[in-house]
Amino acid sequence: MIEPMKKVSVVLLNKEKEEALKALRKIGLVHLEKIDGASEKLTAFKEYSNNAMLTEAILGEIKLPKVKKGSEPKLSDDKVIELCKEVVAKSERKKQLMEEISADTTELDRFALWGDVSNEDFDFLKDKDIALKMYEINAEKYNLIDPDIQTILVNNDKKTVRFLIVNGGEGRPEKLLPEAFEVPFPRISTQLLQEEIRRDEKELDEIQAFYTENAKYVPAISAYKKALETDIEFENVNSGIGCDKEGTDNDLAWLSGYVPAADLDEFKRYCADNNWAVAYADPEDEDADVPTKLKNNKFVSLIYPLTDFLGTVPGYHEFDISGWFLLFFTIFFAMIFGDGGYGALVAVIILFLMLKTKLSGKKVPAAFGLFLLVSLATVVWGAVTCTWFGISSDKLPDWLTGLSIPYISGAYADKLWNVPWISDPNIGLTKDQNLQIFCFSLALIQLCVAHIKAGVRNIKDKKGLKVLGDLGSLLQLVGMFWVVLAMVVNGQVFPMLGYIGNVPVGYIEVSLIAVGFAMSFVFANYEGSIGASVLESCKNIISVLLGVVNVFSDIVSYIRLWAVGLAGAAISETVNTLAGPILGHAILFIAAIVLLVFGHGLNMILNVLSVIVHGVRLNTLEFCTHVGMSWSGVKYQPFADRK
Repeated sequence: MIEPMKKVSVVLLNKEKEEALKALRKIGLVHLEKIDGASEKLTAFKEYSNNAMLTEAILGEIKLPKVKKGSEPKLSDDKVIELCKEVVAKSERKKQLMEEISADTTELDRFALWGDVSNEDFDFLKDKDIALKMYEINAEKYNLIDPDIQTILVNNDKKTVRFLIVNGGEGRPEKLLPEAFEVPFPRISTQLLQEEIRRDEKELDEIQAFYTENAKYVPAISAYKKALETDIEFENVNSGIGCDKEGTDNDLAWLSGYVPAADLDEFKRYCADNNWAVAYADPEDEDADVPTKLKNNKFVSLIYPLTDFLGTVPGYHEFDISGWFLLFFTIFFAMIFGDGGYGALVAVIILFLMLKTKLSGKKVPAAFGLFLLVSLATVVWGAVTCTWFGISSDKLPDWLTGLSIPYISGAYADKLWNVPWISDPNIGLTKDQNLQIFCFSLALIQLCVAHIKAGVRNIKDKKGLKVLGDLGSLLQLVGMFWVVLAMVVNGQVFPMLGYIGNVPVGYIEVSLIAVGFAMSFVFANYEGSIGASVLESCKNIISVLLGVVNVFSDIVSYIRLWAVGLAGAAISETVNTLAGPILGHAILFIAAIVLLVFGHGLNMILNVLSVIVHGVRLNTLEFCTHVGMSWSGVKYQPFADRK
């Protein structure tokens, strides 16, 4: 559930605000409204933080021998600040040196075929009334240069001739062929360019040696950077809260924020003990920055590592779908990962890591619990579908095959399952079609849950007839479910327009869609007036009509669970097929093992990526679109000392 919040405002003496903020940070209950502070101290802190971040990135790239945790060299804060400043300065200097080397190298390449070029020699000859200019021309054109132009051949190759023009005047000689290209003198002599490059490269080596020497302080820099985050937060609040600036002892300071309703009494007592004035009220609907604090039991809380990783937070006025998210994500993970052998392997690894962490006296990460849950669910799915490391069902023990459910089991992949309302024995459902039906059934259940939750919310919010819009969406889902079965699974078993026995199922399905659409059209935007609701639907007629298509596409979207799982099974079978023939050869046995480990390992990695892409999407997009969630929330983060 989303914990109720109270909006609080605290007033205190301005001269005591720094001590008051320290006390407020100590209790750690108030999520402050956004504050943009400004002070010299805050600017300095931000500069230190940026320098530490850059230094950590630069020195962190250097590989050093591992040292025992806790035995890393320490540095005082002042030394860290000084070191980071020096690293940043050297980083800028390194960038400058590399640009200089690049420019000088390009310049040298330009004169590579001319040999050494000395600007001093050209200047010396010019002082002796011998002005020289460098030119290049196509080899075939050199002999066509006007003989009145005095030239000196420097060198040539098959394509180009390099030559000097003696005393050709200030500009380009008038009689010179247009194909001749003047070569500008280098910035400095080529020999000096080479010396400059060597000096710059030496300085680069010195900078790199400095980096290597100080890379051992990365842990100290990281610790300082983390501690600095709290200092920045404190100074931002200290310099940004509202206050009187008259300079008297009675000047006031004030700030606003949010406190969980369950902690309000404790907070009021704390304010009274510190002689602060406090006011509180329930958040208004228009308050967009109300933080969200979730409170669930330990089992439902297993989903938090995933939602924290995704950065998804429900808005304060939205739903907490943590329980539904966990339920369906677990099912989706199992179906996409697909293989019971993979699930068992992951479960064993997680149990080992949990035991090792527990024995070391550390707290077991919450993510381990989530991994264990989804891996065990994968084992169950692998058991009911008879999928174990991609091994053919006829090579598995009978007891493993016996655990499977025949309708979706790989052991019965070639069987055609008849349905009660079809008398023709040649018409039925295959294993894959049964799995598709299961996927679409999950879609129907999850999306119906979404609209039921939305309907219950509308009832609680006393929005009356708007509930009929949610009911219309439910009718569309049920009707469209049959359409999907007819169009995607098997049109003979699930007739689009027809009867099953004496029941006109096809016509019922069309009627449900039509009635559901009409109810949604009339009541989806209801806010007290049916006419206004219909008018609003008319204004958005295109999106309203497309909404029917979206219902179809959202249900069909769940077929990805079957398709991605099928792809993973095909890969594991291919790996086994490639490794099988060489397993019996003693010489190639190790190669076969390597192939199996690599192939199945790669497949597991791809499956994890598929879960992130597809399993998460169905919860955060399809489901949340129907429930009306935009994940617009701000996570509850109280003003507290996090050092």
